[in-house]
Amino acid sequence: MKDNQTMDTEILKKSAAQARGLAIDAIHTAGIGHLGLPLGCAEIGASLFSESLSFNPDKPRWINRDRFVLSAGHGSMFLYGWLHLSGYDLSMDEIRKFRQLHSKTPGHPEFGETDGVESTTGPLGQGVGNAVGIAISQKMCAEKFNTAEHQIIDNHVVCLAGDGCFQEGVAMEASSLAGHLGLDNLIVILDSNDVTLDAMAEVTQSEDTGKRYEAMGFDVVTIDGHDFAAVAKAVAEAKAADNGKPKLIIAKTEIGRGIEEVAGTSKAHGEGGAKFAESARAKLGLPAETFYVSEDVKAYFAEKKAEKISSFTEWEKTYKAWKSANSELAALLESAEAGKRPTAEECLEMIPAFPADAKLATRAAGGKVLQPLAAGLPLMTTGSADLFGSNKNYLEGLGDLSRDNFSGRNTWYGIREHAMGAVCNGIAYDGIFITSGATFLVFSDYMRASIRLAGLANLPVFHVFTHDSVGVGEDGPTHQPVETTSALRLIPNVDVIRPGDPEETAAAFAMAVARKDGPTCLVLSRQNLPNQNDIPVEARRLGTLKGGYVARKESGELKAVILATGSELQHALVAAEQLGDGVRVVSMPSLEVFDRQDNAYKEEVIPSACKARVAIEAGVGGLWYKYTGLDGKVVSIDRFGLSAPGDLVMKELGMEPASVVAAAQSLL
Repeated sequence: MKDNQTMDTEILKKSAAQARGLAIDAIHTAGIGHLGLPLGCAEIGASLFSESLSFNPDKPRWINRDRFVLSAGHGSMFLYGWLHLSGYDLSMDEIRKFRQLHSKTPGHPEFGETDGVESTTGPLGQGVGNAVGIAISQKMCAEKFNTAEHQIIDNHVVCLAGDGCFQEGVAMEASSLAGHLGLDNLIVILDSNDVTLDAMAEVTQSEDTGKRYEAMGFDVVTIDGHDFAAVAKAVAEAKAADNGKPKLIIAKTEIGRGIEEVAGTSKAHGEGGAKFAESARAKLGLPAETFYVSEDVKAYFAEKKAEKISSFTEWEKTYKAWKSANSELAALLESAEAGKRPTAEECLEMIPAFPADAKLATRAAGGKVLQPLAAGLPLMTTGSADLFGSNKNYLEGLGDLSRDNFSGRNTWYGIREHAMGAVCNGIAYDGIFITSGATFLVFSDYMRASIRLAGLANLPVFHVFTHDSVGVGEDGPTHQPVETTSALRLIPNVDVIRPGDPEETAAAFAMAVARKDGPTCLVLSRQNLPNQNDIPVEARRLGTLKGGYVARKESGELKAVILATGSELQHALVAAEQLGDGVRVVSMPSLEVFDRQDNAYKEEVIPSACKARVAIEAGVGGLWYKYTGLDGKVVSIDRFGLSAPGDLVMKELGMEPASVVAAAQSLL
């Protein structure tokens, strides 16, 4: 009689072959996809999803599950196949609809579309950063919620990445941070098949990846990725080693294994092998029936699902005891899991009004606003890319996150903007903490891929971007963003808010904290701005919540409307006084939020009957024409900046009341 180990290996071989068959059939049916990883990593999948990972398919967001992140998201049929076999809500019909309209099996895994998908991946390396963020989040969770009597968080994050992921800088930045923070709950598996899309990997890389990761503070082991026992042993040892080191398992695999015509070559990366589907299926021992899963494989994974649910049930007993003993902590955790956040109005109640004589840079105002918000929101964290002193977003008295202190609420990301964006996304994917990152606005370009993915995945993360214009001054055009704010506005589902004074800043932060369905970019000044005391505090705050509002109403017949945002609001107000009683000023901190208001409100703020409209912003002006119309005027900076004191640069480039007056007069 075969022992259990041998019997398990036999069924695992069957399941790996059938998972390969599902990938071949789905990609062959779709006519497009990536076969290389699903076929090359089938043994890894079988080992992980049967033995190594702790999860409950019926409760896919269970707080103490192991998280699996497929950084190499092009290999999505790997994940879909194993989620289906493991008993997640992913039917065979959905597998058949791979890459089809409105299916749960899109070309790359998308968070929120499919149970078991922990993050939206595809842009290579992003998933590694996401996994680091999730690992940080779970370390913070364990520190916050575990007690001496009850340990409810003791999970791991497993990330499957490829050579392409490791060639992207974002993965290296994130890995460096993971090693520095000692994230021993992170296990990265490298699908080391020595192939990239165009060619064998040796054409573009020659470093020793293992030594590189050892130098970053990882434990590293190399295994045969087609050996079930070796995979299980490596993951088990990685889980057991709570030694302050993240783990890298280099799994040597053959890309496209199972289709001998392309296996081990770059041709196996995409759908090139799909044309050999029929012969490949036969050689894998599969019947003529497509999308085939045998009854014994179904039974095996049903048994594994029952075992995992049994483990979950045991954990539930611990959780119930913890909840009974820690009712306040439990209420906090369950509220976070439910995605509850205060409204923007509730956030504003936490923030005192600024003194009437306040004259602050909006970055400094933001720093003051963050303190009461953090005091009132115990799960709020923040971080900066080596610019806390400049971004002013440090949470006073709340400690620094480190390998020795995961209760710290300030993360020092170092000069790693790429990683900061991906890590913040990972924390947001995990869904417990309200988090943000910060850097100079001009460096948000390093984070653009992460911000775009946050918009796509509806992640409630926000970023504090300071030094927002040519007002930066002497640092010169390399540090003076002119196109950057508009570039961020072009990303769907991203709210960009550029406040014009301290009270608008208070509302901007309240909006960022309250938003549940996407990311927010706060664009803040380095230079001081006057507090606009002629506008009531409530009008500035509540008007900002609507994205735009009437900052100065005409006292006579309406003749012209001036629209302004950020530091240019002051110039619009001065220009309106000079132009006379018939001029209205509209403050527009957020174009996206204003555009979401109903037509009646937008008409009330910018009457369609008034065609004489001028907009001013210290940046490129193209987006403003949707408000001014082609017959209107936009006072903007459609060139790079200058190296000189900020006030002189602003004046030299026309950011002053006189420019607004001249533009308005040309329309009257």
